[in-house]
Amino acid sequence: MAMDGTFLEPHSDPSIHCRQWLDILDELNIGAFTVNLDHQITAINYCAQALIGLKETEVLQRDCREIFTGVPCLVTCMIRNQGAPVQQEPAVEIVDESDIRHLITRMATPIFDHNRRVVGCFTILQDHTPIRDLIDRLHYEEQSLKNILDSIDIGIFTVNRGSLITFFNTAAEKISGYDRSLVLGQPCHVVFESEVAPDVCLLKTSIAKGISQGSHKGRMLDKDGVAIPIRAHYAALRNEKNAIVGGLATFHDLTLVHQLDQAISDRYSFFDMIGKSPAMQKIFEMIPVVAQSEASVLIEGATGTGKDLLAKVIRSVGSRKDKPMVKINCAAIPDTLIESELFGYVKGAFTGAEGNKPGRFQEADGGTIFLDEIGDLPLGLQAKLLRVLEDKEFYPLGSRHTQKVDVRIISATNQGLEKLINMRQFREDLFYRLNVVRIELPPLRARRDDLPLMIRHFARKLCAARGTFPPDITKPAMQVLLNHTYPGNVRELENILEHALIICQKGPIELDHLPDYLRQSAATESQMPHAQLPEDLPAEARRILAVLRRCNWHRGQSAQALGMDRSTLWRKIKRYKITQSNIDR
Repeated sequence: MAMDGTFLEPHSDPSIHCRQWLDILDELNIGAFTVNLDHQITAINYCAQALIGLKETEVLQRDCREIFTGVPCLVTCMIRNQGAPVQQEPAVEIVDESDIRHLITRMATPIFDHNRRVVGCFTILQDHTPIRDLIDRLHYEEQSLKNILDSIDIGIFTVNRGSLITFFNTAAEKISGYDRSLVLGQPCHVVFESEVAPDVCLLKTSIAKGISQGSHKGRMLDKDGVAIPIRAHYAALRNEKNAIVGGLATFHDLTLVHQLDQAISDRYSFFDMIGKSPAMQKIFEMIPVVAQSEASVLIEGATGTGKDLLAKVIRSVGSRKDKPMVKINCAAIPDTLIESELFGYVKGAFTGAEGNKPGRFQEADGGTIFLDEIGDLPLGLQAKLLRVLEDKEFYPLGSRHTQKVDVRIISATNQGLEKLINMRQFREDLFYRLNVVRIELPPLRARRDDLPLMIRHFARKLCAARGTFPPDITKPAMQVLLNHTYPGNVRELENILEHALIICQKGPIELDHLPDYLRQSAATESQMPHAQLPEDLPAEARRILAVLRRCNWHRGQSAQALGMDRSTLWRKIKRYKITQSNIDR
């Protein structure tokens, strides 16, 4: 029978020509029945009889509207609407005579004669609730196996021969983020990347050849489209007659393994950056091209936007991925030590220099050096850095001989370097050498569409480290998370979620589990006297001031919200001359 209707000889009985289809669907554990133009049931297979709890002799020649009172017909009636296309209704729940609940999807298609006249209706009833095929496959006799499979922490789903999902356990729901009601009856590729994804092909091959295939590393897509690393096992399912009726997939979430692998190898993949906003998609398109070049890269963005991660991603997909990457935070090293840290020194260069010491540039030779907070580099050292960029050589402190070095420089700043140039705090010639390729990471408040995606991503990441599943987030708590301005950007969001997960233990994340300052932020911000802010206050100073106010000028909490050390916050407060007395008066 074609999906757009089956054709019969003139004036023939639908039950005769559709009997073979009813038998075939019985083998696939799918219920089906046929009716004529008078709504009378003319044939019904065993699976449909089991679903409604009636025998064939009790339903034949009876009106289908009387028999299926427990399954309201939501599809367009083929008898009343002759020639209507194939119709599929949403899943509905029925209770059989044994008080067993069944989640049913019904699909109806007209039956035509050779003159294209409708002579009946063919209806399929797909029961998604039982996992009888899985039980038969594993040779268990206890019906309680359903509950066991639904309670274990391994994701399990089954499909029929048409690759439609027929069972989806609780662990599969938690790993994928999908509610089973959304995927039951859907093609299995909805939880994979596409219809031709390797995982889909492996499952289909297992069904076609009746074989098992295990320990396959693949990827599953969660409901937000984020790829989840998994290890899966695929097998064919057989009934009591040893006929293949579908397939089984079991899978483990490898998020924790993926994180440990990153920590060990210090590699970061492109997929570690999360975002579907246009600004982030533009950055994702740039990364592969920029990474393959040797050009210097300048990453700009507010504190906590992920500049460090972006630098690692660029390095990991570039030609120097197998060479060292050395990071230097120019704001964290005292001015008196930063030259020796960068370029090293020779014996006798200063009191206490009892031997030669290589600098960070020598350690990064052949690889990449990441200069974070480049705007805080002292002016005296900027000329020396410029020579490294131009000539690939430098003088170690106290040495008369140059040291050759081959490094790619990636720099980052949360300050506008053009403003520092105008203030004579940064060399213009160095800026142009660093600014060959500039990537600006937007603040989190400018990519609010990414918030639901990132909340789920960080919840999964943090829970994976604890060996647990991400808890649900209540609507009030989610509303606060979505409305917060996040002056600390991505780092602040991750800290907030970690705080909530620690406090909530095993239950859903409630409003009370969020940090106090976050719950009070909406009211606090509405009362802020923003008009009192000096007009010339830099953007970074405004962000620091907003957080200080929200945290009642508690520097420890403010530093945590901003994603920086207390000492760094203290230096910035001193630089911008921020005090409670001269601002909030």
